[in-house]
Amino acid sequence: MVGGVLQIAGLLVGGLGMIGTFAVTGMPQWRVSAFIENNIIVFETIWEGLWMHCIRQANIRMQCKVYDSVLALSPDLQASRGLMCAGSVLSFLSFVVAIVGMKCTRCVQSSWQAKGYIILTAGLLFILSGAVELIPVCWVANTIISDFYNPMINVAQKRELGEALYLGWAAAFCLIASGAIFCCFYRCCEKTGSYGYSAPTHYPTHSQHLHSKTESSYSKSQYV
Repeated sequence: MVGGVLQIAGLLVGGLGMIGTFAVTGMPQWRVSAFIENNIIVFETIWEGLWMHCIRQANIRMQCKVYDSVLALSPDLQASRGLMCAGSVLSFLSFVVAIVGMKCTRCVQSSWQAKGYIILTAGLLFILSGAVELIPVCWVANTIISDFYNPMINVAQKRELGEALYLGWAAAFCLIASGAIFCCFYRCCEKTGSYGYSAPTHYPTHSQHLHSKTESSYSKSQYV
């Protein structure tokens, strides 16, 4: 019972992390314009994402334009685009592998111990996908903070942390937490000697029962 609850909890948390990863990859709010010093144009907000940049005017009108080339991006955003795509694929793969290894699924003809190994693989993939997502999010955040406090950079070019970065941290935490749950589940089942599954019970057939009775009678007569 406890093992099933852990599996469902890990799958739900991992699903939230996967959805968050997809959302972060497509959101344009990675870098947001900063309103400091003389840059007080509050009716216009600039968003810079991995795929497009947007200009929002007075919460009424928003225009977005896809980047003409990857070279138009800064080095951190260029690397972040590839890493976030890899993290999205890994999180989806982890989710599918976790479903295959769930106690309630019977989509593969494998032993119960093999299903335990599938759960362990899903946990490791979840942790890997969370780590892959943390790299671009932390990299972009560090670049934004460094440029913000750099006096050599023009005020109009300084940016602040966007909502996508905060959502990226939350999604990475969910992925790593889901992986930890699955790994702990496998470890606990390994210590107890069972993988949270009940092996099918085999009942003796009629021929086996007659054979055992014959052997018992023969041994008694031989003894006499």
